[in-house]
Amino acid sequence: MSSSTLLPRSRPTPGSAPDPGAPDPGAPGPGAPGPVTPDRPAVALVAALLGFTVITVDVSAVNIALPGISADLHGGMTGLQWVVDAYTLMFAALMISAGALADRAGARRAYAWGTALFALASLACALAPGIGTLIAARVAQGAAAAVVMPASLALIRQAYDDPRRRARAIALWTVGGSVAMAAGPVLGGVLSETVGWRAVFLLNLPVGAVILALLTRIPPSPRRPAPLDVPGQLTAVTALAGLAYAVIEGGHAGWTDPGVLVAVAVAVLAAVAFRAAEKRHRAPMVPLSMLRQREVGVSLAVGFAVNAGFYGVVFLLGLYCQQLLGMSGIATGLMFVPLAVLITSTNLVSPRMAERVGRRPVIVTGQLVLAMAMFALLPLGADTPLWLVLLLLAPTGIGGALAVPALTALLMDTVPGHRAGTASGLLNSLRQTGGALSVALFGALIGGSGGSGAEGFAVGGMRQGLVVVGVTLLATAGLSGWLLPRGGGRAS
Repeated sequence: MSSSTLLPRSRPTPGSAPDPGAPDPGAPGPGAPGPVTPDRPAVALVAALLGFTVITVDVSAVNIALPGISADLHGGMTGLQWVVDAYTLMFAALMISAGALADRAGARRAYAWGTALFALASLACALAPGIGTLIAARVAQGAAAAVVMPASLALIRQAYDDPRRRARAIALWTVGGSVAMAAGPVLGGVLSETVGWRAVFLLNLPVGAVILALLTRIPPSPRRPAPLDVPGQLTAVTALAGLAYAVIEGGHAGWTDPGVLVAVAVAVLAAVAFRAAEKRHRAPMVPLSMLRQREVGVSLAVGFAVNAGFYGVVFLLGLYCQQLLGMSGIATGLMFVPLAVLITSTNLVSPRMAERVGRRPVIVTGQLVLAMAMFALLPLGADTPLWLVLLLLAPTGIGGALAVPALTALLMDTVPGHRAGTASGLLNSLRQTGGALSVALFGALIGGSGGSGAEGFAVGGMRQGLVVVGVTLLATAGLSGWLLPRGGGRAS
């Protein structure tokens, strides 16, 4: 998932523009123009909100459009997995250092670049003549989304110099993700059923045009000489791509297939190279010393597991309802609306619970609820009534939405202030990676012989995937209960 309502209420990422009221060590010298704040900050907020919304809608809407894509482009289950994961993996890998690009280019310019690339990539998706072209365009979409995310928050920080007004603006930005999460599946179902799946991507074009028009009314953002960690970025992308390829192809070609073994080797070597690059770089995008803090390590592991459960189920249920239950795309999209409502309401309750009982109990409870949700879905089959599917789906939204806000607050309190953006970007990256690998796992297990119809949906494979993710969540819940501090975990 890309970004969704499970996105943490985090501080601005490394791409955030400096606070206009605070000294900026990277500011221009005397006589040079300093940071400027828009006369109408609401314009910047609307532009930022639209960008966050469109990259969130794209994830959930495409999940519902997958059967139509498969029928038209004949990509099979492997192709469908890459349609989802090509976007998510690039989003995850580039998000860690995308903030540095926003610093160097300025938030407004980086946001315009990201939006323009996202619109062009969406057009390429809509015009794709085959599954390979579509996957390549999704890679470009994911790269653009990684730039849009931190730059959108940087725009808000630049526009609102008053902390209270800025907090309210960021809250509205976050609510936009909730609305997008609810609207995405419905839009995906309606458009794919009435116009065709290509309309899901074409919808991004007018939104992108509106964003670019709004940006012309926003003054240029300040630019700072933020270093780029090119070796770290390249090795991170290579490691994630190799791992995803191994999981996706291993489920279809076999785990001893030479191509799968090579992909595993590439992933391991790239991970080792990434560690070496981060140790040597003067400004690493992931400081290794930060990872040695147990609260940071546990938070990243929990974020990975939570998104693996949530986005794996969204991918799974979208195909299950259409391929196995024979539901229309519109009906499938509407099925996710109650889930989005549960996520939004639980997001609001979680911080209050953390204030009363502490963060650790909330984080552990959220994971346990999500783990139980995985096991509760095991009885699903071709004859399961829809009301029972909806009932069993409810804990999926509650568990993740309960854990993530408390988890993010704990992480932000653990790291130094100047590392807050890096930690937030790393958490979001690990969460997106968890979602991508979960989609790869579920797709490999339910793909059967690779068919795209009901005969290609292996119920036994679905249950195996649910058990794997459920056990993973139980393990991270135990890790949280063991390693997170008993005292000091209460929200301040």
